[in-house]
Amino acid sequence: MTDSTASSSGPARRDPYEGFPGRIGRTFAESRPAWPQQRTAPAGAPNIVLVYVDDMGYSDIGPFGAEVSTPVLDGLAEQGFRLTNYHTTPLCSPSRAALMTGCNPHRVGYAMVANADPGFPGYGMEIAHDIPTLAETLRGSGYATYAVGKWHLARDASSGAAADRANWPLQKGFGQYYGVLEGLTNLFHPHQLVRDNTPLDIDEFPEGYYYTDDITDQAVSMVKSLRAHDPDKPFFLYLAHNAVHAPLQAKPEDIARHRGRYDGGWDERRQARFTKQKADGLFPQDTELPARNSEDGLDVAAWDDLTPEEQRLYAHYMEVYAAMVDNVDQNLGRLLNTLQALGELDNTIVVFTSDNGGSGEGGAEGSRSYFSRFAHHPRLPEDWPADVARDPELIGGPRSLVHYPRGWAMASNTPFRLYKRHTYAGGVRVPLLITWPRGLRRSPADDGIRHQYQYVTDIAPTLLELAGVERTGDGIQEQDGTSFAPVLADPAADSTHPEQYCEMTGNRSYYRDGRKLVTLHRPGAPYDDSEWALYDIRTDPTEIHDLAAQQPKLVKELAAAWEEAAWRNGVFPLPDASGALALRGPAEEKLARPVTLLPGTPELERYRSSRLIAFRSFTVTVELESYEEGDGGVLVSHGDQGGGYSLYVEGGRLRFAYNEYGALHETDAGPLPPGTRTILLTATAERHLRWRFALAVDGAERAAPEPVHQLIGMAPFQGISVGVDRKSPVSWPVYERHGVFRYTGALRSVTYRPGSPGPDSPEAVARALRAAAAAFE
Repeated sequence: MTDSTASSSGPARRDPYEGFPGRIGRTFAESRPAWPQQRTAPAGAPNIVLVYVDDMGYSDIGPFGAEVSTPVLDGLAEQGFRLTNYHTTPLCSPSRAALMTGCNPHRVGYAMVANADPGFPGYGMEIAHDIPTLAETLRGSGYATYAVGKWHLARDASSGAAADRANWPLQKGFGQYYGVLEGLTNLFHPHQLVRDNTPLDIDEFPEGYYYTDDITDQAVSMVKSLRAHDPDKPFFLYLAHNAVHAPLQAKPEDIARHRGRYDGGWDERRQARFTKQKADGLFPQDTELPARNSEDGLDVAAWDDLTPEEQRLYAHYMEVYAAMVDNVDQNLGRLLNTLQALGELDNTIVVFTSDNGGSGEGGAEGSRSYFSRFAHHPRLPEDWPADVARDPELIGGPRSLVHYPRGWAMASNTPFRLYKRHTYAGGVRVPLLITWPRGLRRSPADDGIRHQYQYVTDIAPTLLELAGVERTGDGIQEQDGTSFAPVLADPAADSTHPEQYCEMTGNRSYYRDGRKLVTLHRPGAPYDDSEWALYDIRTDPTEIHDLAAQQPKLVKELAAAWEEAAWRNGVFPLPDASGALALRGPAEEKLARPVTLLPGTPELERYRSSRLIAFRSFTVTVELESYEEGDGGVLVSHGDQGGGYSLYVEGGRLRFAYNEYGALHETDAGPLPPGTRTILLTATAERHLRWRFALAVDGAERAAPEPVHQLIGMAPFQGISVGVDRKSPVSWPVYERHGVFRYTGALRSVTYRPGSPGPDSPEAVARALRAAAAAFE
């Protein structure tokens, strides 16, 4: 036998028998077999179901004060534990990063939602390899790992079919995944479903489709399949709802159950919830309910000061929201019934919580045009369409993209102040339920209510301790969270998390042993100690009585502690008025290159599609083999009911539909003569965030619409499709007549050519802001 080892400079060659514990002979008879040790979880290890709801406020479920019927969650609370003083971060991606890693979000690279890339470590939007996720740890310890629903831990620019997928669920420890990678979606027509590592190519959904039902079906199927193949292996299921994030959409039968419930308004509902919270022991009887939010731009009107028409509309928004909460509870019941049927519910840890507080992004009036209301730009014109008229019967359905007024967000966050995005309690204090019948038993005298302060980073270490699994690995970074298992075992135990910093888009806070230092930062304002307010949340949990003037020494001490924690965790630099958050790294420049799409190309992913048109001029060239009489259908579409545009041929005529955040503009561009080869759509970006469109057929100008508002922010929400209008349509009337309206003629290609950025592009705005700052200095 010769040893053909590689040279010192060449690749190594491993001995195939090295380390084999058996014996190798020339034949089987002369050899002794051995098998590698299989990874198995500890004997009797529990299943883990982690249910994460999006934008759900503290009081939105029965066990925390709501009037919404949530019998499944009520049952969990009766059997398990309610953490009344649990805190999270004020926004979804940072909360999810902290939840999955047990590390502070800035350390992991999620200073904000995964829709930015300004070029700093805290905004990297990538979980480093030396910070294992909860799923990676559990999978390495013999668990099956499943994720369904919202992910939002991959940067939006990394969501397309050509992405490296390094931060997609399967690369972060999950064995199977089904859901939406981004932060929100249309619950009747999800814009881009992904299964495992593959975006699904879907033209239309079946009648009656509803996303919350779908992801629950997928979760149930995963569990059933596991048990059919392996009777013993425990599983970790991460069930991350997109509900109740806007756009608010619910099934008609669920909405019907809540008709009339909110006619009394948010002031009445808030008081009723607070009364129930105190009666249930969530707060001491002497706790005060703050006055309505009154901060400039965040204020809430008295319900009785609204007109009857406003009251009817706003109450209906809340009926839809309540129906979504109701539906989440129903679907959790279906999942738990499956576990009961398998005989596994007693040995399953169930955690139910929210990523942040209720959202005030609907503004004072709410909106039936969520993407226009959600648009954030320093140069929005005075005539910006923040809402569109809608038949009330359409509200909550697939044709309306609704968000409730912030008065209802205030009620959702009862009894706390402010909303999602803020470091006041309304943004960061949310409900948490945990139950494990076999392993977390309560004494008869224990009501299961826990008032100790705990933080989102504590969930991962708690679950690992309860499961008997160690977080191991070479060179892994320490966790910031600590297990609160001792608190579950003993209601008199001290909090395991005595202090914590927080920061979100300049809003800051620092908690230490019951005292909380907090700011409400105005964008562009200087960062100084005058912003700080100080509260003793042991006696003032609703943050009413500011003690900063009385205790300046403590303010200074906690402010210094925040500063130290900020440097230690990668919080700096803080956002300012420079416009830097709107800018993207050079790797994204290729996303704005021209692209030619052939018939049969799957829908171009939302973010890649947006880079071709956002804040800029652009052209769309449609090449036909040769138009023939009788050909018809959609040539190109981009967007959906929340905003978009499409070119289509119907009855021999070329038509252009522009959906301006829900307001539909239809243009008849005249007949197409047989033999037509080229159709050119030109969009010119003008001041005040407008586009001026022009249409030409074989070089001849055709009718075009008047200038319209550009689609910015998250619109168009669906990507570009060639030869069909997939899923949620741009034009609902066309959809009613023809469905997805696939083009019947010979379509050769569609080419997008991005033009120059418009006068209100992020680049132009950032330049203007920098120039203004330089002049001021």
